[in-house]
Amino acid sequence: MMHPMPARLKLTEDWFAVVAGLSIFALALASMAGADLLGWAVTTSVWMDPAKALAPVSKAFAGIKGAGAFAATFFFLLALLSIGARLLGLEVRRFAGGFAAVFLISYLCWFLGSWARIAATPDKLKGFGLSWSLNLTNEAGYILALVAGLVVGNFFPGFAASWKEALRPEMYIKTAIVILGGYLGVTAAEQVGLATSVMFRGLCAIVEAYLIYWALVYFIARKYFKFSREWSVPLASGISICGVSAAIATGSAIKARPVVPVMVSSLVVIFAVIELLLLPFLAQSFLWHEPMVAGAWMGLAVKTDGAAVASGAITESLIVAKSLEMQGIRFQPGWILATTTTVKVFIDVFIAVWAFILAWIWARKIEPRDGENVSAAQIWQRFPKFILGYLATFAIVVAIGALAPAAVPKLKSAMGQANVFRGIFFVLTFFTIGVISNFKKLWAEGIGRLAAVYVLCLFGFIIWIGLLISWLFFHGVKPPVA
Repeated sequence: MMHPMPARLKLTEDWFAVVAGLSIFALALASMAGADLLGWAVTTSVWMDPAKALAPVSKAFAGIKGAGAFAATFFFLLALLSIGARLLGLEVRRFAGGFAAVFLISYLCWFLGSWARIAATPDKLKGFGLSWSLNLTNEAGYILALVAGLVVGNFFPGFAASWKEALRPEMYIKTAIVILGGYLGVTAAEQVGLATSVMFRGLCAIVEAYLIYWALVYFIARKYFKFSREWSVPLASGISICGVSAAIATGSAIKARPVVPVMVSSLVVIFAVIELLLLPFLAQSFLWHEPMVAGAWMGLAVKTDGAAVASGAITESLIVAKSLEMQGIRFQPGWILATTTTVKVFIDVFIAVWAFILAWIWARKIEPRDGENVSAAQIWQRFPKFILGYLATFAIVVAIGALAPAAVPKLKSAMGQANVFRGIFFVLTFFTIGVISNFKKLWAEGIGRLAAVYVLCLFGFIIWIGLLISWLFFHGVKPPVA
C-alpha cells in the first residue's frame, strides 16, 4: 500500500488541472513540429453504423483502428490522472480501479449520445439518410452521462462508494477548461483575416449583451425565485455566456458546490436544442435580407458552442438559399457562420474576465473574513487558478496564429487533437457529478424552479435582447457576393 504524499508536496485540484491541461496542450502542439504525439487519441463521430463510430483523431494512426485508439486513450488518461492522484495525496490503486469504471461508463454515454438518431442536426440529416433525429448534437452524451451518474449514485450507492477516489468532477472540468482555451484560440486565430469591423462589432455586442443578460438573470433568480447566491451566479453565467464552462468557472470563483453549475449546464444543453430547431428558421423568414445580423444572433442567443455553431451553419445555408431565390444574389459562403463563431468566441473568452471579477467581489464584499480588509493574497486564494491555464493556452495559440498565419491549418489540427480530451473530461464531469448527487435533495433545493427561471429568461428577454443588439451592431453589413 502506497503511503500518502508529504503535505508539502501535495497539489490542489486547481493546480493539477493546470498541469494536466497544459501537458495535453503541449503534446498536441508538438504535432506542428512533426511529432504527432496525440494522433492515436480516440474520437467519436456522429454515427449510424457503430463499427464506424470510433477512430484515431489522426489519419497517421489509422492502422490501430477505433478499438486500439480507445485503449490507448484510456491508458494514457489512467497514467496521467494516477500521477495526479498521487500528487493530491490519494490512494493510487483505489483511484485507478474507480477511474476505470468511471471512464468506461462515461465514454459509453458519450458513444450512445453520438448516435445519429439522437445527435444529427438538421443540416446533417441528409448525409445519414435520415428524415428526422432528436437534433441534440453529440452534447447529448453529457445529459446521458448525468442521468447514468444519478442512477448509480442514488440506486447503487455501494458501487458509488467503491469509486470514491475517482469521483473528482472539479479536477475533470478544470482540466477540460484549460484545454478549451487552446481550442477557442485557434478559432480566434482563424478569424484574424475576418474584416476588422466584424470583429469589433462582435466584441462590442457581447459586452453589451453579457452585462445586460447577467444582471437581469441574477436579479430575477434572487428577487422572484428566491435562489441563493450559490445558485443564482452559475445560473446567470450559464445563460449569459456558455453553459458548462461559464457556469463552472464562475461557480468556482464563488466556491459553489460543483453540482450547482453542472445542473445549470444540463438545462443549457436541453434548451439549446429548442433554440437550434427554432431560431435558424425564424432568421430565414425575417432576417434573410440582414444575413450578418442573423449570424450574430445565433452566437448571442444559443448558449452551447456545438449548438451555436450548428445554428450558424443552418442559418447560413437557409439565408444563402433565400437570398438567391428572392434577389438572385449568392453570398460568399462562410461569412455568416464566421460571424456566429466570432461572437461566440468573444463570449467564451469573457469567462476568464467575469470569473476574476466575481472572485474579487466575493472576497471583498460578499464573504469577507471577519470584516477585515481583504488583501490581494486572499483574492488570489479565491481566484480559480485553472483560469490562468485557460488564458495561457488561448494566448499562446492566438500569438502563434498572428505571428505565423501560414501555420494556422497545422495549429487547427493540433488543437483538434487536444479537443478530443476536452470532450472526454466534460463527459467524465457530468457522470461523476451525477454519482455524487442526491437527486431528492437537489429537487428539494429547487431544480424545478431553476428550469422555470431559465424558460422565463430565455424566451422572455435573452433571445430578443440578443436580436436587438445584433441588429444595432450588424445592421447593413453584408457578406461578399460570390
